[in-house]
Amino acid sequence: MDNRAGEMEAFMRVVQAGSFAGAARAAGLSPSAISKLVARLEARLGTRLIVRTTRTLQLTPEGEVYHARALRVLADIDEAERLVAHGARSTPSGRLRVSASVSFGVRKVVPLVPDFLALYPRVELDLSLSDSIVDLVDDRADVAIRVGTLPDSGLKARKIGEAGFVVFASPAYLKSHGVPTTPDDLASHNCLAFNLGPAFTSWPFLDPATGQVRQVPIGGNFRANNGETMRRMAMEGVGIARLSSYHVERDIAEGRLISILDAFATGERQATHAVFVGHPHLASRIRAFVDFLVERVPMGEQDA
Repeated sequence: MDNRAGEMEAFMRVVQAGSFAGAARAAGLSPSAISKLVARLEARLGTRLIVRTTRTLQLTPEGEVYHARALRVLADIDEAERLVAHGARSTPSGRLRVSASVSFGVRKVVPLVPDFLALYPRVELDLSLSDSIVDLVDDRADVAIRVGTLPDSGLKARKIGEAGFVVFASPAYLKSHGVPTTPDDLASHNCLAFNLGPAFTSWPFLDPATGQVRQVPIGGNFRANNGETMRRMAMEGVGIARLSSYHVERDIAEGRLISILDAFATGERQATHAVFVGHPHLASRIRAFVDFLVERVPMGEQDA
């Protein structure tokens, strides 16, 4: 790639300083480096821009044209930088691309969108809900909301909150099949599982007798790859499910679902983070959105 901007800047510094030595001092370069940049510019253009004498420098007619156009180009660059810098520091504005899982987005983010846009009406919020892992760079997302352990990366993360896990079923299912009183009773129940691998074929429970956590095998006739589908199937009375409490806290509070086996809960908690590309001069719209989530997302058993 050629260095057109560097060549133009060198030429303009020479004109402004009236000498190659003065331009070199202003740019922090050697006179030979400045001279090479200008010579490369002239070679590329196929014409001389500056006539050098022992005492003065004089622009050729072509140099006069190039100088006038270069002044406009540099003015446009300065204006672009001013606008971007002002926008980054001032009132949040511009498009903000946010990605979240379906369950978390529906339960926690979507209800807050009207309030956020009312606070920051110049932000254009572009919200995508997907249970696929989003690459912030490849997918051009500004913020991704991720539940669970974060992989090592160069990304920045702020904790939004954390929640425990709950085992639950619908009142209709429990009325029809009975309420399990110990984890071992799950062997005779239809348990809804994730189809994400062998690690999801058992659920952890605390053994009160030993104080240890043990894995209890579960099985059933339905599997899914996301919590929102699991919640819906439990609501329909298909079986018993285990999810992070943010999925179902409202349903449990309003009686549509019933938590069970609470005495055997492990106390395990799952954190939720807002993940973004870190930068010393983070765009104000990104900072505002992340701050808003930390302050406003209700997480039930959230840490202070």
